[in-house]
Amino acid sequence: MYKKSLAVLVATICLFFLAAAHEVLSQEKPPIFLIEVDGDINPAIGKFIVDSIDEATKQNAQCLIIQLDTPGGALESTRIIVKKMLTSNIPIIVYVSPSGARAASAGVFITMAANVAVMAPGTHIGAAHPVTLGGGEGKENKTMTEKIINDTVAFVKNIAKTRGRNADWAEKAVVKSVAITEDEAVKLKVVDFISRDLQTLLTNIDGKVIKLNGVTRTLQTKGIQPKTIQMSWSQKLLAVISHPQIALYLLMLASLGIFFELSNPGAILPGVVGGISLLLSLYVLQVLSVNYAGLALIVFAFILFIAEIKVVSHGLLAVGGIISLFLGSIMLFDSPEAYMRLSLGVIIPAVLVTSAFFVFAMTMAIRARLKKPTTGLEGLIGETGIAAGNISPEGKISIHGEFWNGVSDLPIEKGEKVQVIGVGNLKLKVKKIE
Repeated sequence: MYKKSLAVLVATICLFFLAAAHEVLSQEKPPIFLIEVDGDINPAIGKFIVDSIDEATKQNAQCLIIQLDTPGGALESTRIIVKKMLTSNIPIIVYVSPSGARAASAGVFITMAANVAVMAPGTHIGAAHPVTLGGGEGKENKTMTEKIINDTVAFVKNIAKTRGRNADWAEKAVVKSVAITEDEAVKLKVVDFISRDLQTLLTNIDGKVIKLNGVTRTLQTKGIQPKTIQMSWSQKLLAVISHPQIALYLLMLASLGIFFELSNPGAILPGVVGGISLLLSLYVLQVLSVNYAGLALIVFAFILFIAEIKVVSHGLLAVGGIISLFLGSIMLFDSPEAYMRLSLGVIIPAVLVTSAFFVFAMTMAIRARLKKPTTGLEGLIGETGIAAGNISPEGKISIHGEFWNGVSDLPIEKGEKVQVIGVGNLKLKVKKIE
């Protein structure tokens, strides 16, 4: 009985120490970080990914997992992301997930740049043909399109060769916009393997050896819960509004709100909306490729609109403002790729609506300025009344039941009808109505 109890005690102690040892070993493993990228690749998302790699490196993480689902986005932002991935000091794992997700266009470059590329069941990758503006058939346009495509092909082939992936398929994805499923991607050596979920992925890459900048790393990922890096509220906001179209609309809304507030002091709401829109537009413009000449033309347009109210130009300043607004909108974003530029389909309606508002506001302001006064002494010009006493040359007159001092060049008898023809020195100049 004593021996049996002793054996149970020893076994219990051994199990305790084994569990403790496992816990210590788990705690000693470097952390794993995870970020989720769901949506267009724009400058804000690009900065978030770059910052996340820096943060994971700072925390001595053994790897960073990018859970990706994107239709594509800005090529320039993609280049920044890929450059950071290829020079990273920690392994980057891209996981195209969940089922139904895609790594299209820019997503192809990011996925192929990963140290380990993984896809979930029911996902696809491809269609990386760059989209360009113009659409014309001219020789110059065709040459520019060929330059962009050739440059993009060289970019994706270098990524594929660096990571040991299928460079021929990568070229087809750019030139012919081919897209493939997860099974085809594994067979063609575009990605490494398929994992049904994140935990399966961590199990699959456990023990995988990765060479980084001449240093060999062995991943120990089994049983570790990744730490998620969340986007801050400001990053989320910037990701949503970081588009040239949104920036243009915010600028237009800011100008309308501020103009209305200046025209009608005390309205408050237009000024608040205009101020918020202005700050948001400035926030967006700091991450976009802005042509300051275009921005200056837009500001100049608003100055011309305001000047039209103050100066009689018979509409010339307003026309100049519309032209300046249109040209400024075209020039506002200086980017070689269509995704980060404004099309005429966006510019023309925005300019027309904004110009129509300004023209309407200017018309109302000019009418108000030219309208006959309805208050004060000037408002009495043209009104009729009755002489309350003899006027020779001064006397009292009654208009709408009110008594005023009147003056006339000719004598007027008490009770005769008079009409106000002018004002001066707080007196009404009147004439007799025959």
